[in-house]
Amino acid sequence: MTEVRFESAQRIYPGADEPAVRGLDLTVEDGEFMVLVGPSGCGKSTTLRMLAGLEPVTDGRILIGDRDVTSVAPKDRDIAMVFQNYALYPHMTVADNMAFALKMAKVPAKQRRARVEEAARMLGLTDYLQRKPRALSGGQRQRVAMGRAIVRQPQVFCMDEPLSNLDAKMRVQTRTDIANLQAELGITTVYVTHDQVEAMTMGDRVAVMDQGELQQVDRPLRLYDKPANVFVAGFIGSPQMNLLRGNGAGGVVKVGQHTLPVGTDVADQAGEEGVTIGVRPEAWRLVSPDAGGMPIEVTLVEELGSDSFVYGTVDVGGVAVRIIVRIPAGERVHKGEVLHVTTDPSRVHIFDTASGDRLSA
Repeated sequence: MTEVRFESAQRIYPGADEPAVRGLDLTVEDGEFMVLVGPSGCGKSTTLRMLAGLEPVTDGRILIGDRDVTSVAPKDRDIAMVFQNYALYPHMTVADNMAFALKMAKVPAKQRRARVEEAARMLGLTDYLQRKPRALSGGQRQRVAMGRAIVRQPQVFCMDEPLSNLDAKMRVQTRTDIANLQAELGITTVYVTHDQVEAMTMGDRVAVMDQGELQQVDRPLRLYDKPANVFVAGFIGSPQMNLLRGNGAGGVVKVGQHTLPVGTDVADQAGEEGVTIGVRPEAWRLVSPDAGGMPIEVTLVEELGSDSFVYGTVDVGGVAVRIIVRIPAGERVHKGEVLHVTTDPSRVHIFDTASGDRLSA
């Protein structure tokens, strides 16, 4: 069983006032694909490097299975790393690049060749084994880097933003390949990305980090449907959730001069700073002007074919607050129009403004 556990793991860089990672408690189950996601500087790459042994742990410990690897050298942790840059040897063939670590470990040539051929088959690289890296596309080079990790048959894969150098189309294809490959191999994997779409589509579970702290870890849809706080609510989802500050009691929240239904008295639990309500772009409903909806002045329309995203503003106490509304493709909306929207109480997320914590169930 290859479970990975971070127990109060902390990393403070020399000269830094604050930890890059503070008191991280996180368990990655055997065979799980765990994605660490968050904005730049949130500590996700530092966490991965601590696991790989590339950054020392200032406090706490890290375990792989039942083995405490906190002070174990990187080469002795039985981990394979896949980096953002492919780090391939340009003078070697694909086959030699993939077999290099095995050669250094003095694995017999016949066994090396068998492992390389099997990995090449899984990655669709069989026809490219005798090519040099310069003759490959970016996606093919990344698959070679994956193959180099696979042939080692490690206990844990560590992947540090491996798709960031690929174009958009290749990124979509390669993330599917990686997810399918990991499911086939069943190797415990910790994957770092700043792209929350990657996180949502690839991970069995997703750990959201901010300022060195774990904000929430859960299944992708659970993160989307029940964000634990305002940060997770605003970070997970593309386009992001609409977040509006207001005050309320009973079953409504008043945002400026506009009232939105929340269907619960949870707003009464808020502190002096009131509540922040969150509404996903797809949760808005268009209503007629006389139906009492919130007026949105349209500033931009993104037509995507199957649907459209309407960007606009609503006046809240004299301040123009941005709103994003997802509408079906059949609706025709133009810049400068005024739309009226409302939502269903069951689709409203409610947070305490002062603490940022979720109030709604």
